[in-house]
Amino acid sequence: MTPKVSVIVPSYNEAADLKRQAINQIDGYLKIQKYPYEVLIVDDGSTNNTVSVVEKEIKNKKNFKLIKNPHGGKAITVMIGMLVSKGDIALFTDMDQATPIYEIEKLLPKFDSGFDIVIGSRHGRKGASLSRKLAAWGFASLRNIILNLPLSDTQCGFKLFNRKSINLIFPKLLNDWQAMKQEGAAVNAGFDAEVLFIAKKQKLKIAEVNVLWHHVQNEKQVQIIKDGIEAIKDMVRIRLSDAMGKYGG
Repeated sequence: MTPKVSVIVPSYNEAADLKRQAINQIDGYLKIQKYPYEVLIVDDGSTNNTVSVVEKEIKNKKNFKLIKNPHGGKAITVMIGMLVSKGDIALFTDMDQATPIYEIEKLLPKFDSGFDIVIGSRHGRKGASLSRKLAAWGFASLRNIILNLPLSDTQCGFKLFNRKSINLIFPKLLNDWQAMKQEGAAVNAGFDAEVLFIAKKQKLKIAEVNVLWHHVQNEKQVQIIKDGIEAIKDMVRIRLSDAMGKYGG
């Protein structure tokens, strides 16, 4: 049976989140739903015991699958999951479950209203540091100026795509990001913004829905200054690529 929903979970050195039973949380919610589903955990070349722990945890979960990739960054990991997925609708959600899987209930109905992409939007960012909140505000301001992408929150790791949008956006974008990786320039700061910029150029309908979000302390610290610089570089790259007609529309 073709899944109605595919859930893509990018994974890289997820020891802390796995200890918090993230996989069981996702499984516990989905297995009581009435629609068919699949969960693809896409590992990005983890250097610790993440793969062996995931394999053990999903051993008896028939709708779960682990995909092993060489390290390429979150953007490539998410795109591979999207393109391998079989569901009519595909969600990517972070392993830390900062936005819990059950928030999908708020997003799914939007597809019945004709939307192609539905993104979660965080408000308040409870528990986040002041520096992270200021960085988010700065990114949003620059994004609107450089890319004219007036969405409240492009960076929330909780986004749903229908099959039409997946096929229009991800095949070529994956090739582009893999080429950047080979040239040593694969950074992930602007990935979400680029996906949504392309969606806008392709005249796909995007809905934004408020979702719960809580700060999760983990070993993978956000590097605010470095990530901010990379984000600005990515936004300029996206604008230049658009000027050269790369995205169509």
